[in-house]
Amino acid sequence: QVQLVESGGGLVQPGGSLRLSCAASGSIFNINNMGWYRQAPGTQRELVADITAGGNPSYLDSVKGRFIISRDNAKNTVYLQMNSLKPEDTAVYYCHADVQLSLGSHSYGFEGQGTQVTVSS
Repeated sequence: QVQLVESGGGLVQPGGSLRLSCAASGSIFNINNMGWYRQAPGTQRELVADITAGGNPSYLDSVKGRFIISRDNAKNTVYLQMNSLKPEDTAVYYCHADVQLSLGSHSYGFEGQGTQVTVSS
């Protein structure tokens, strides 16, 4: 039905930057919130940032001032610009979208396959 494809992960040195992208495709009528979760080995998944359809963002405290979430509604795409990266940002990052499949339907949550971000010297 709906596919989310992430890109942009990789290895970066502390203090560096990466930009993640996530494009949604398939049977989409409307997308409400979009966001990014992350999970490091041995830890619980946490919501890093999300953004409403109107463009209002919210952030995990530990990334405020360093990460910026944005979206392009025409392209059904959400971005995460990550600056001043720290080793503790190392994790698999998952894109999430709340999608309406048709007019008047409930929103359903979809998630991407994840992209690895490693911050290390």
